[in-house]
Parts: sequence; C-alpha cells; structure tokens
Amino acid sequence: MERIGFVGLGRMGRPMASNLVRKGFGLSVYDINPAAVRTLVEVGAKPANGVPGVVEGSDVIVTMLPSGIEVDAIANGPDGIFAHARSGQLVMDMSTIEPRTTDKLAAEAARRGLAFVDAPVGRLASHADRGESLFMVGGTEADFKRVLPLLQAMGTTIHHCGPAGSGIRTKLVNNLLAVASCQLNAEALALSQRLGLDLPKTLEVIHGTTATNGQLKLNWPGKVLAGDTAPGFSIDLAHKDLSLIIAAAQAETMALPMVAAAREAFTMARTAGHGGNDFSAIVDWFCSVSGAPKPRLREAD
Repeated sequence: MERIGFVGLGRMGRPMASNLVRKGFGLSVYDINPAAVRTLVEVGAKPANGVPGVVEGSDVIVTMLPSGIEVDAIANGPDGIFAHARSGQLVMDMSTIEPRTTDKLAAEAARRGLAFVDAPVGRLASHADRGESLFMVGGTEADFKRVLPLLQAMGTTIHHCGPAGSGIRTKLVNNLLAVASCQLNAEALALSQRLGLDLPKTLEVIHGTTATNGQLKLNWPGKVLAGDTAPGFSIDLAHKDLSLIIAAAQAETMALPMVAAAREAFTMARTAGHGGNDFSAIVDWFCSVSGAPKPRLREAD
C-alpha cells in the first residue's frame, strides 16, 4: 500500500484524512494549525515536519487548502512540494482553485517527472465526516486508477472527468448551478412570505413542477428552513466559488450575467455580516432586506 501525505486539515481535509487512517492507509499529515495535526495523530496519523517531511515520507501527496494562493505556496515555495519531490510521486490537489493554477501545477509536475491529479470535492462537510464525499477527478487513466483506492476511502461517488484540469472545471460548472440557484430560491421564498403564502403548500407545489431544484428540495429543508444556519458550506465559500466561476468564464471571453448578479447578492450578504452562515441562509439575509419573515417549516418552529 502506498504511503500517503496530507497537507491541509481544515473542515473538509480533517475528516477526509481521518477516513484514510481508519481505512488502513499509512498517513503523514501537516497543517499550520497544530491542534488539527494532533486530532489526526490521535486517530493514528503521523505528524510530519512541515511540507518537506510530508513529501519525504510519501508516495502520494494530497493537498486540501483554502485557495489557489495557499496551493501555489505549498507546491512552488522554496520549501514546497516541488522543491523536495522525487520522480514517480503523485500530487493530488483537492482544493477548489482557479483552473489556470491547476494547469500550471500539472505542467510543473510533468516537467519534474511527477504525476498530477486534481480531485475537487462535491457535497458538504457533513458528507466528508461520514466518508460520503463526491469527487470530480482530472488526470490520466493510470493516475486515476492509482488514486482511486484513496477516493473510495473518503467518498462514495467518484467521477473521472477527463485529463488534469477537468475535475476543477467540472466542479465550477456544478457549483454555478448549486450556488446561483440559492439566490433564486431566496427571492422566490421571500416573495412567497411577503404574499402571505403557506410555506409547506408553496413548496409542495414547486416540488411538483419543473421549478424545483436540488438545493430547495434536498438541502434547504434540513438547513435554513429548519432554522439551522451553521455552515456546512458557508456564504463566504459560496462567494469565493462564484468569483472563481466568473474568472474562469472571463478567461474564455464569456459573460455569465446571472452568476454575476448572484455574486453581488452574496457580496451584500457578507457585507451585512452573514458570511459565516450556511449558504442556504442567503434567504435569511434577503428576507431581512426585503421586509419578509424568515421562511421556516412548521416543524422547525
């Protein structure tokens, strides 16, 4: 079994790494937060001496970091992955970053005789806790097969989307719909409350027509409509993804007017102090500025 190194033990990375340990993988870990490292050590991982220690003790190096800034620093810094890597290792970045950054990482890995896979994560932190994540993978067929056992230990749904860079591009398309639909849902439900409509009946009607969508039908009833605005995926992160989506479209000289409007709404929600709330709570912010009651299902009252 290959030795795995894991860099980035935040809200998503920590449970993903924990599932690797529990499934029997030898794992060395590093994070700038010592408490996160201790949590993994408690379940059986080995603490690494920084990024060089992770690289030295691993055959496959996994990164799960907040943005392209951190990924670039960890990969290309003077004490980063590429500075210490050896031919034959594989780097798998699971962060949600700019596609052009992913392309540069893949090209540099190839130049150094390394394999590279991008495998951004779908679904929420609660799914990562349970080992039920979804992965969108970019890489060669051989590299995909090499990382498949790791992905199976961390998730239940795995899509090989094409060559390196296809994973992150697929995720941006998916998140365009997942996040922008939340703003449409917010406007629709705020209007329903201003009109004095019964929320359960309104949702029953919507779910029986083509107006329904996965956020409104699957995610919202257990989150904001139940009064739970704790972040499974925060408004701040949703705003970040909308910005990445718009930047990727601009690189293709393509306009996304509805996405741009949704990003402005998420910007205003962040400005009003809602950035740490779950992205379904965009409806609460919109209701507050629209003079509408917060929509809640009766059983959540």
